[in-house]
Amino acid sequence: MRYGTQFGPDITFLGVDRCDWQDPASYLDADVVLLGAPFDGGTSHRAGARFGPQYIRQTCYLPHDGSRPSLALRADGLRDLRVYDAGDVELFSGDAARSVRDLQAAVYTVTSNGAMPLVLGGDHTITWPDAAGVAQHVGQGRVSMIHFDAHADTGNVEFGSLIGHGQPMRRLIESGAVRGDRFLQVGLRGYWPEPETLDWMAGQRMRSYEMTEIGERGLKECLTEAFGIAMDDCDGVFLSVDIDVCDPGHAPGTGTPEPGGLSARQLLDAVRRIGYELPVLGMDVVEVSPPYDHAEITSFLANRVVLEALSAIARRRRDERDGTRWDPRQPLLDGR
Repeated sequence: MRYGTQFGPDITFLGVDRCDWQDPASYLDADVVLLGAPFDGGTSHRAGARFGPQYIRQTCYLPHDGSRPSLALRADGLRDLRVYDAGDVELFSGDAARSVRDLQAAVYTVTSNGAMPLVLGGDHTITWPDAAGVAQHVGQGRVSMIHFDAHADTGNVEFGSLIGHGQPMRRLIESGAVRGDRFLQVGLRGYWPEPETLDWMAGQRMRSYEMTEIGERGLKECLTEAFGIAMDDCDGVFLSVDIDVCDPGHAPGTGTPEPGGLSARQLLDAVRRIGYELPVLGMDVVEVSPPYDHAEITSFLANRVVLEALSAIARRRRDERDGTRWDPRQPLLDGR
């Protein structure tokens, strides 16, 4: 199986070092290994997410020098952590079963060799093998899920297939990789799924924060509650960010846009909190479809979601080592 970038130039995420996921010796000191998952064979509306990894890696107006110091967190996620990019896993959108199998093997290999996998999608089909690969190493049911999305992705058979971007969360729960009662969904809205699927979700004891509840209670309160559930009898969390959790005004380049979502600022703040407050064992960012983007708005946001997570994880590790704690109220500069 070859590795490397399938679509576009042979680049790494903002200039970090290259590795080969099939050769653990090439990332023995890694904290994080990025994997591209250029698969959009599970889409139900607009395709193009296969080009997401390329754009997430390169969409930035700053030099691609392997450094990004965060103003807020005072941490450099690309240097304070040892981050490698393994390029794209070879996936064929015409063979979903093979693609799911091969991606899980790659994620499991990275995880079992001591690095956190961070997967750049690709449509949301990939979260099934992503989270399953982490659970394969950590233990079935030992990884909770925090899932940002406009859609529940808990369908059963769509277009005659069990595999697709509307079904990965059901497949994860059915497989035992992730427990339904440790499955937290944030940002749901719109007109799907139908009552039968909602009944199935209720039977699994899933917790879903629809946008109306978030609007009434506030995102901060909902996340605090979700964190408590996620860390009850689990070793850590898998964070899955579907970029369509944001309102299409903030993320137009996606396959199934749904009005009325989170703002870009809300998403970045939420990802920062998760990276700083919880042990993140794996992560993916999905459903960036560059052909439908405008002025690279969505690609910029996805790039920053990755950076925000890495910066927060780096600051968490530093504060744990030093016995300190980051204060979000700390001013950048105070000229008084």
